[in-house]
Order: sequence, then C-alpha cells, then structure tokens
Amino acid sequence: MDKLHWSFPDGNISDHIERRRLDSIKGTNRNLQFHSSLVQRLALEKEMEGHLGCVNAIAWNSKGSLLISGSDDTKINIWNYTDKKLRHSIDSGHSTNIFCTRFVPETSDEVVVSGAGDAEVRVFNLSRVRPRVQEVAPVPAALYRCHTRRVKKLAVEVGNPNIVWSASEDGTFRQHDFRECSSCPPAGSTTQECRNILIDLRSGAKKSLAAFPRQCLSLKSCDISPTRPHQILVGGSDAFARLYDRRMLPPLSSCRTTAKPPPYVNYFCPVHLAEPRKSSLHLTHVAFSPNGDEVLLSYSGEHVYLMDVTSDSGKNAMRYSTGDIQKCLYVPPFPAVPYQPSSWPSISVKPSTKYSSQKLEVRKKLVQFATKCLDNLSDYSSDYLYGIDACNEVLDGKGPDIGSSLRHDCLCIRAALLLKRKWKNDAYVAIRDCNSARLLDASSFRAHFHMAEALLQLGRLKDAMLYANASSNLVPSISDARKKLDALKESIATAEAQKGRRLHEDGTSNGVNRARIRSISDVLLAASNMSGPSSQREEEEEEEEEEEEEEENEYFSDYDNEMELDFDASVSGEDTGENEIDSRVVRGSLSVLLHRGSGNSGKDESVANVSSSDDSLSQPEVAVDMKQRYVGHCNVGTDIKQASFLGQRGEFIASGSDDGKWFIWEKQTGRLVKMLAGDEAVVNCIQAHPSDCAVATSGIDNTIKIWTPIAGAASRVAGGAAGPETSDVLKAMQVNQRQLSHSREIMLPLELLERIRMHEFTESLECTQT
Repeated sequence: MDKLHWSFPDGNISDHIERRRLDSIKGTNRNLQFHSSLVQRLALEKEMEGHLGCVNAIAWNSKGSLLISGSDDTKINIWNYTDKKLRHSIDSGHSTNIFCTRFVPETSDEVVVSGAGDAEVRVFNLSRVRPRVQEVAPVPAALYRCHTRRVKKLAVEVGNPNIVWSASEDGTFRQHDFRECSSCPPAGSTTQECRNILIDLRSGAKKSLAAFPRQCLSLKSCDISPTRPHQILVGGSDAFARLYDRRMLPPLSSCRTTAKPPPYVNYFCPVHLAEPRKSSLHLTHVAFSPNGDEVLLSYSGEHVYLMDVTSDSGKNAMRYSTGDIQKCLYVPPFPAVPYQPSSWPSISVKPSTKYSSQKLEVRKKLVQFATKCLDNLSDYSSDYLYGIDACNEVLDGKGPDIGSSLRHDCLCIRAALLLKRKWKNDAYVAIRDCNSARLLDASSFRAHFHMAEALLQLGRLKDAMLYANASSNLVPSISDARKKLDALKESIATAEAQKGRRLHEDGTSNGVNRARIRSISDVLLAASNMSGPSSQREEEEEEEEEEEEEEENEYFSDYDNEMELDFDASVSGEDTGENEIDSRVVRGSLSVLLHRGSGNSGKDESVANVSSSDDSLSQPEVAVDMKQRYVGHCNVGTDIKQASFLGQRGEFIASGSDDGKWFIWEKQTGRLVKMLAGDEAVVNCIQAHPSDCAVATSGIDNTIKIWTPIAGAASRVAGGAAGPETSDVLKAMQVNQRQLSHSREIMLPLELLERIRMHEFTESLECTQT
C-alpha cells in the first residue's frame, strides 16, 4: 500500500540557517546540531584503529577535541577529533578488561581515569605520558583498590576536578577525592577500612516494587545530572533505576558499616516491569538528558524507556505506588448496560491559525492511514510498523489539540496494531491505550474488545472473559463486530480448556519433574544438590509451582543463586523457527560469572543482613512510569550496552544492538529514524559529540567508528543508499524481537553447561576469554 510521509517537528534546516544569519537567534546552533535532515544522512566517516581487543568505553572531552577509549587490551587511547589520529596510548596496568574511562573536568584534559574488571580505579596524568607510544607502563597518579568486584561505570561532575565516582558490581557507589588520598586502601590497611562509600546497595536489590530490598544490587551504570550535580542516578541488577540527592545522603562509610539502603528521591521503572517475578530483569545503562529533566533506561532483554525526573514535568508522566500496579494494568470493565451508540460531547476543535488547521488535517490523514494499515493484511509487517508510527505522531507529536473523538479512535487503532504485531510487551502498551480510551469513552466497544485481546495474550483468561462479556452489551446483536467478539470468546474458552488439561496432566504426573527448567542456576548447581532438596526447598518449589499455574507465561528466577551471563558477542544467524538451538550460535568471546548465594568469597565484604522486623521502616514504595518506549534493537548479549541522548537538546535517542547495528529514534514519538551497521558483532557504546553532528560508536570490534552527515541522500539505512531500505530495517527489527522474546531463556551449548555443572567449585567460578 502507499506509504505516508510526514515531516519532523524541527522545521526546515535552511530556515534555521537563514534566521541565524539575519537575527543571530540564541540557541540556533543547538537546534542545528542534530537536525533531523542531518541525522538521516549520518554515515561512516572514519574507522580508527589502535586497540587489540573489544572497545568497551568511549567518552569525549568537554570541547569535543579529544576522544578517550578503553579496551579489553587494557590500554587507554586518546584520539584527536580533527584528524581522527591516535595521540596517546597508555598501558593502564589493569589486569583485566577496561569497562569505563573519562576525562576529569577542569584539568586541561591532562587527567584521565579508568575502571576495570580487576575492581581497580586508576588515575593518570597525561603530562607525564610520552606521546603516541608508551614503552613502559606509567605509574598512576592515583590508585583505588577498595572495590571488590568489577568497576562498570565512572561519573564526573562538570566543573569539579577533584572528585570521581565509581559504580561497581559489589553494590557500592564510591567517592574518590584526589585531595584526600592518592591510594585506597592506605598502606597497611584493608579494603574494609576505606571510608568512601557514598551509596551502599549491598542489600538494595528488589524483586518487585513491593518487595523489601535484601540482596546485593550489582551496579552496572551511573550518571550525574549535568544541570543539578547533586542528583545521582544509578542502575544495576534489578528493574529499578534510583535517583539520589547527594545532599540528603548519610556521611561516607566503610565496608565494616552495616546499613540499610539510603533514602532515594525517585524510583524509575515502567509499571509493567515492576510486577513480582521479574527478578531476572536488569539495567545495562542509565543516563540524564542534557537539561537534566529526563532519564533514559536501557534494559537487558527489554527495550529502552524514557521517563521524567519529576512526575509533573510532562503530560504523560505518572507516579505509581505498589498498590497502583494492578490498577494501571487492569481497570475493571464497564458495568453491563444495554447497547447504545457512543455519544461524544460536542467538542469543537478550532485551530487558531491556518498553520494549526493544516497540522490538524495532517493528523486526521495519519489516523486514516493507520486504519488502512490495520485493515490491510497483505504486507503484514510494514503496514503495522507504519501504522504504529502514524499513531505515535498523532498522539505524542507536536501539534494542535486533536479532540477527544479523534484521540479515542487513534488509541484504539494503536492498541489493535500492537496486538497484531506481538512484539515484546506490546500487549502491556495496548492495555495502557485501552485504559486511556475508556477514560474518554466509558462505553467504547473497541477499547473493551482490545483489552480482552491483550489479556488473552498475557494469559489472564478470567479477566479477558470479563472484558469480552462486558463488550457483548456494547455492540449490536447482528454485526461484524459481534462475529469478531464471538470468535474472541471462543478463543478464550479454548485457552481455558487447554490450561485445565495441562494442570490436570501436571497433577497426575506423580512427581515427574517438569520438562521446563525454571532457571539455568538449577542446571549449573544440580550436581551440588544430588543428595536431595531440603524440606524448605521443597516448600519453595511448591509455592513456585502454584505461582506458575496462576500465570504461565512468566518465569521466576530466584535470587538465591546469583548468575550472570555476559556474551561479548552477537548471536549469528536468523531464527527461522525450525531449529532455535542450532540457529542461536554464539560468535565471538564469552564471559561467564557465577556466584553462589550461600556465602561470600574471600574478597567480598560482609553484606548487611536486614531482618524482617525492619520491613515496616522502609520508605513508601513509589516509582515513575515511562512516557516513551523505543523498540527495534536487541540488548541481550552484553551488560555494558548504552542508550544515549543525541545533541545538546537531546531530541533523538540512540542505542547499540546485538546484531551489530545501532538505532536512532525520535525522542518525542519513538519513531525509528535511522539504522546503521556499526560492528561485525555487537555495538555497545554510543557517544554524541558535544557540539558537532558527529557520533562515536564502539563494540566487539577493536576499532572506533566516527559517524557524520556525509551521505548524499536521507534514508533509514546507512549511507543514504537507494533501494528497498524499509524491508532491511523491518527484517532486522523482527530478528531482534525474536531474540528478545527468548532472552530470559538463555541457551548455551549443552556440552558447555555440562562442563560447568560438573566443575567442582565451592564459592565462585569465573570463566573469561576475550
């Protein structure tokens, strides 16, 4: 079918340039930096070679004249932006992979800092390093060895040359003040005595919003607000990003101190991910927007989400509590009433200007286009994608008020398109749209009908039937809609019958173990449990079975055995559905970390044990819900994958992907703008230049790539090449979604699992090859 094209809200770039020439309007350069016409022309300008391993970290200096990078080869490289050449190569002295590097502000770019898998933070003064080649490893200006697990992220404050913060998988966020000491721990002392813990989350991980934090939160990422430097954002091994106010935190503490998690300002988590039994979910990256008003969260096995720092700063922002989760996801259906056509209040939308009138007409055409996409089944994938994009533009884009009637129609159409597409968590987003549509029209048949469809997809069969029955009173007895409703009821009844048969078969299995494995931990630790489970474990298994029967489509991964699987590679091949195991061949290197939950290793410090009597002392659990979602990429293989704001205004969102590509979306609408091939395996890091329209990316390859708008034509694919670009984009997105749908059921070669399972280990096993 014919495709509908619409413009971006940032206007014509020629008009911006002309206004800058005539009026010198302040902020024009910021508007031009990542203008939509430039973003769509991004292409590879330079591939910089200088590392011998995966490049896990890149960062610009404040002026954008230098780029710093850290790699598996344990080297820190400094690059010139102008000529894209290597300026310094420092042998860091780290014994394992470097995960983070930064320039320290206000030091004339002479001081750099790095963090690595050896749990060390190292500081170097470039004035003491010979240019280009360093034959002998330089002595670090400061060396901090107080962490006990991998250092995954570093943070610096604009204008502060004295302090660096580090986030580690040991559950601590530490503050390193160069003025106080240049080594930690001091000579003759132990890591237990280092008093530099600013945020202690060794007992901070939560299985759900309502759960009390007990386990260690392995920190994966952190950021400091560029406009409010007292605000600190951290994310790790659960679904919740946490915002802290440095002014409200307790004094720095040591590892000897046993304390509850400090008071937070906000939790950030999409409401559908805050439910219980989502404990396997974790964050790989968190970031503030350039103005500090928004935060970006990237999840492993999930999508990228945008949220407001303050819940009242945007029309879509929402704070919810533990008691609101079910209300947000499920609102009881409208009471049964005889059918009567929906009567809309007489709302007259009168555009104030001719321009507004034109914009309103465009939105009406977009809704008509989305309706055609829903009705047209000949080109399944592209029609649904374009239809959802059209609805996003109408509902989330800039423009005049569209009125309640058109908004209701668009919400119902988008819900139907999402349910047809069936990408990960599309059903939850459809539920949100249905609830919003029902607020506009409480007797809307389409809103109730699509809600029943969504609940059916989620396996909530009783709730689905309630909505289907409520829909019966909102539609004529003889109509096409009645036929669709009858077919839906039949599908729900069939699903209930199949579920009953499965429960009956499970009940008569006489103790035969289920074929499905609850978690890989059960496989890996099976050898140590051969003597038989304890009665307590049997009771836990019985409780888990009851929970599974209530909701079969979700899996519970127990926190008793901490487990990480870091694939520093992509999954090659396409999922054809014929042989999923054979098609998911791991290419590249593999890093596996296993830790028994029954005790700490010799290097780990003691973790605070919070008794159940402290539950009543916890804060009221409130979180901020998403206001936009970005889909199409795949984040499963690595736990350092970034999602970033592009430009000084942050009008576009970018993320790496396991398929070797990186994706750019329009921030406000979530529409995919660009997809570029950035790596042979996985793109992990994306950093926008501070002032130019340029982006640096890195990943599994040992090179760094610089992207600028040099393509001759605008397109959704790299280089502005002519041809069937849309099919390539859709194909890549579909493959990524299939990978995401299997992300929590990680498949490894059976012989590797058997070797790990048979390996005799007491406390921990680390297997790393890069």
